[in-house]
Order: sequence, then structure tokens, then C-alpha cells
Amino acid sequence: MGWTDGPVLVRTPATSANLGPGFDSLGLALSLHDDVEVELTGGGLTIEVDGEGAEVADRGERHLIVKVLRRTFDRLDDLAGTGPAGRPGGLRLRCRNRIPHSRGLGSSSAAIVAGIVAARALHPAGELLGDDEALRLATEIEGHPDNVAPCLAGGLTVAWTTPGGPRLVRLETQITQVTAYVPEQRLATERARGLLPETVPHGDAAANAGRAALLVAALTGGLGADVLLDATEDRLHQNYRAPAMPESAELVGRLRAAGVPAVISGAGPTVLAFTSASQVDSIAPEVGNGWLKHPLDVATRGARVVTGESSLRP
Repeated sequence: MGWTDGPVLVRTPATSANLGPGFDSLGLALSLHDDVEVELTGGGLTIEVDGEGAEVADRGERHLIVKVLRRTFDRLDDLAGTGPAGRPGGLRLRCRNRIPHSRGLGSSSAAIVAGIVAARALHPAGELLGDDEALRLATEIEGHPDNVAPCLAGGLTVAWTTPGGPRLVRLETQITQVTAYVPEQRLATERARGLLPETVPHGDAAANAGRAALLVAALTGGLGADVLLDATEDRLHQNYRAPAMPESAELVGRLRAAGVPAVISGAGPTVLAFTSASQVDSIAPEVGNGWLKHPLDVATRGARVVTGESSLRP
């Protein structure tokens, strides 16, 4: 079996990590998708980006998806016990990006997972890279599994690490709709993580452990908005990061004061409200004032190769 002929089109969902108290463990896939088309060529590298991230289309071999493709090809060569001999020398990459960058909606995880899934579809030994190995590789590249897990599996996921590598479980959630409030402001994940203290009070850690357990129960058992409001309370990261995103912190506080379960999405600054958009319009009039509102469904499917649909070519 040889390398796949023709382009491969991969669709990856946006994700929201943490969901309040589930720091570095809980994640949710959302119905905002990037489409990535990869084609092997005889030589050279061509990158075309439409939408978010168009400004980095000229990075060449430093482009994140290109680096992931190369690394996944190498991993598959190792798994197959072969070298790169016979590998086509060129790549053509086309991206249609809808997931906002540096906003806490998993754009880097979507790019990483897209590269892994595309490489697996193109490589003659792609079947050797199972779901567990794909999660391991994605986590190695991203650094933590909370965003890559729902991007791979879809739905609500709990991810954790063990000495043997990262693992995940996918859960069926009763929540079907959320609303994301996305500001113009960007925030690098590295900066957001740099604001976190090395230690936290024992009481805060205990409170978050209880809230995270309650959150899983609320999301999977349909326990009601009042329980979900309590379940999304966080003491580990959001307050520490607030100085880097004061408008987002203020919006979360305003929504929660009105009884709406709201959290910072991932490292921020996007705000995620566990309710439909129509229920929060009067509380959050930010839209059109430097903010975009995205009414979203929970994406039940993770990253996948799209077949039977047109490619990105005009």
C-alpha cells in the first residue's frame, strides 16, 4: 500500500478547556470548525490560508501544521520500521480557518490535530497510529491534553496524564448549546499560564476538586442551571488571570451575578456561557462593541477526514 493520491480534507472543531474548575482536564468540542486540505507533491511547499491565521501563511517549514505533518510522518515511519525513503518530497497545504486565534478556543489544538489526522490518512502505514497514539503525539506537541482530547474525540472529555502517557474518556453531555463571547483582544496561552502561582491554598484546591466533580455530574445529568452555576465556580486560575483580561473577567462576573453559568474559555479571553444566546443578550450587550457573539452547539464528532464534499479549491 502506497501513499494516498490526491488531497485529504480534514475538519477539526474548536474546543473550550477547563470549563471553570476542570483546570487542564475538562474540555468541550464546539461547532466552529477549521478545514485543512493537504496534498503530497513532487517537491516544494505551498501554503494558502483563508481566514484566521492568514498572516502566518508565509512561515514555510515553521508553520505549525507543516511541523506537525513532518513529525507525524516521522512517527509513522518509526512505527512501521521504515525510513523516509519513498516519501513524496513536497506539500501543498490549504486552510480555511474559522476558529479565532489566541482567544481560548483551541486554535492551536485544532491545527495540531488536523496535521496528525491528515498525516495518518496520507501515510501508507497510517493505521498504525491509533487513537491512543494520536492523543499521545498531540499532547507531546501541545504540552497538555485538555484541548486536544475533545478535538480528537468530540463532545465532553476528561483527560489526564499517567506515567504511560495521556488518556481520555468521552462523556455524553446534556448540554447542547453554549454562547461564546469573543473579544478583539488576543492573549497568548504562555502569558496566561505565567500569571498562575506555583502554589494555591489547600481550601481553594479542595473547593475546585468538589466543583469539578459536580460539573461532570451537571453536564452529564442535566441537573439544572442553578446547579451548573455552582458547578462552574473556579478558584484555581480565573482570578489570577483576570488582570490580563479585565473586560472578560467583568463579563463573567456580570453573567454569573444574573444567574448565568459563565466561565473563561481555556486561557481566555473568550467568555463561554452555558446557555443560548437569546437568554443573555440583555445582560451582555457587548456584541458590536469590540466583541463577537457565537451561538454554538456542542460538536458530537471530533476531527475527521471529510469525504463526499468539495475541497477548498475554488
